[in-house]
Parts: sequence; structure tokens; C-alpha cells
Amino acid sequence: MKMIRAIVRPDKTEVVAEALAQAGMPSLTKMHVFGRGRTKGIRIGDVVYDEFPKTLLLLVIEDEKLEEAISIILASAKTGTMGDGKVFVTDVEAAYTVSKGTKEL
Repeated sequence: MKMIRAIVRPDKTEVVAEALAQAGMPSLTKMHVFGRGRTKGIRIGDVVYDEFPKTLLLLVIEDEKLEEAISIILASAKTGTMGDGKVFVTDVEAAYTVSKGTKEL
């Protein structure tokens, strides 16, 4: 199993979530976050904007669906301009269902 952490523009959140759901990956967690990338913000006159609103999407998927999920995220989140986001992938060693107290992996 893999965990995908995708940081996307807030206005692309529902587009990405719907595309993943249509591909059979309906489960995800969304969090509103703030941050900055390589540019370290932008300056407009005397005002510096150094943190921007983003949405963090978390999803855990089977290894064989990883490339499909990443392709969907990249295609549906892209605007072609700086600040579109980032995707991180990590291994998941174990998962537990709280209500049952059972290990899933």
C-alpha cells in the first residue's frame, strides 16, 4: 500500500476528488493548509505574500493503482502555472480500523 499526499490549489480540489472517485478511488482526506514553494512568496509593491492557501489530499491505495492515481492527480490539478502543487508518495506499513480495532494490512 502507498500513501499519496497531494498539495493542490483549492479550486482544483473537487476536480481531483471527482476524477479519483470516477476511477474507483473514492476514499480520501482533505485538509485546508497554507504554504509556499520555491518562490518563497511574491512581492506586490511593499506587500509580501509568503503563504498561499492550498488543499492537502491524503489517500491510501494499492500499489498497482499508484501510477493511475498519480496520473489522475497530475492531469486534473494542472493549470500550467507556478503553484499548481506537489505530490508525495510513501509506503504504508500498517493500517487499523478504529471502530473494529483490526489491522487492515
